[in-house]
Amino acid sequence: MKYPKVREAVFLSRPNRFIANCLVDGEPVRVHVKNTGRCRELLLEGAKVYLVPGENEKRSTPYDLVAVEKRTSRGNILINMDSFAPNLAVYQWLKDGGIYQRGCKVLAERTYGDSRFDFYIEYGDKKAFVEVKGVTLENDGIASFPDAPTLRGIKHLKELAAALDDGYETFVVFVVQFGGCRGFRPAAELHKDFADALKEVRARGVKVLCYECNVTPDSMEISKEVKLLF
Repeated sequence: MKYPKVREAVFLSRPNRFIANCLVDGEPVRVHVKNTGRCRELLLEGAKVYLVPGENEKRSTPYDLVAVEKRTSRGNILINMDSFAPNLAVYQWLKDGGIYQRGCKVLAERTYGDSRFDFYIEYGDKKAFVEVKGVTLENDGIASFPDAPTLRGIKHLKELAAALDDGYETFVVFVVQFGGCRGFRPAAELHKDFADALKEVRARGVKVLCYECNVTPDSMEISKEVKLLF
């Protein structure tokens, strides 16, 4: 996936989860944050961020904040923090044969039980549901999810496990929105119930996958599988 007309800026503050104050060409500008998560370890005063023009010219925030450079002991890491990007990247990955073969039927936003999963796939006699989770939390090269408690995430995992009984294959795909990842683990210290639920549904047959991405200021695409650290 590609972004048009990316601009570099400096992050100043985040008065609420939707808005950030940034310096663009030395001028303060209010921008929209395309991620409602906490991202406290990413959006630090003085951080270099990347913006794209908003689609609606009449909107009060002329730009969307989509990526940030995180300073680490191993150097700066460019992290895409657009919450829509993982689904866009996975859609293309699925169409290109990420799980089944190229040309399989891929439909977005399909309901099963009380949940709406990100994708439904058909290939021959195979049918599957796929739930996508974007990952921006990084610590010494290890990616983790979630960065805050997520009851909705647990609900999705339980519904994926239930779908197995109806003959579906089920997948949860963690998309690490940066490169150079050394492994992925559930963030039990932030939400133990989610970590426990993930291990439980994996044991029942839900396939847990994790892929990192090649990230640039104006693009993000799935690159390679990441080792699971359970």
